[in-house]
Amino acid sequence: MRHIAFAAAAVALAALLLAGCGQGGEAVPGAAGSGEAAPGQTTQAADPPAADDSPLDLTGQEAAGHQADGISRENALSVALENAGVPEEDAYNIKNEMDEDNGIPIYDIEFETEYGDYDFSIAREDGRIVGADYEVDEEWLSVLGGSAVTLEEAVTVVQGKVPGVSAEEIQIWEEHGDGRGRYEGELFYGGMKYEFEIDPQTGMIFDWNADLRD
Repeated sequence: MRHIAFAAAAVALAALLLAGCGQGGEAVPGAAGSGEAAPGQTTQAADPPAADDSPLDLTGQEAAGHQADGISRENALSVALENAGVPEEDAYNIKNEMDEDNGIPIYDIEFETEYGDYDFSIAREDGRIVGADYEVDEEWLSVLGGSAVTLEEAVTVVQGKVPGVSAEEIQIWEEHGDGRGRYEGELFYGGMKYEFEIDPQTGMIFDWNADLRD
């Protein structure tokens, strides 16, 4: 009888063990699908997202000297200095403010030098000069240097200030109202009226005025 009872107990124990193996238990760390790494193992990271090759959105940023609404103040000042033929180190008391001229958003730029005062209106959208007014003191002409020019060469000087204008569009003549003499002239081009005076002895434009016209 003891042998029979022992055998029955063994059968019952085996049945319980088989039943436990058939049920879903807790995941073992490091086992497939557990989501945890076993000690000494690392989980594989998900693939990084593909690189975005689309162009950068430059809205609101400066690119090549331009802002969202056009050129920067610094570039506008550079345009004015270059057109006036004034080295940056010569300019002082610089004013550079946003304004509007005939409905055009501009930078209103003013600066002084030892030899004259300068006033420019630079379109904020594209850096176009829509206004200019300056006069170099005549006693500085010989000091600033240059070389003598003929009337025909003076036309070329003006063309350098107004790119694209033809010689035929420039009206220029010689005046002898003082001992030094001067070339005077005017032209209409690109919606602008220009008036100027050039020193024959140095080839320098010492009086320049540009106004936007309707």
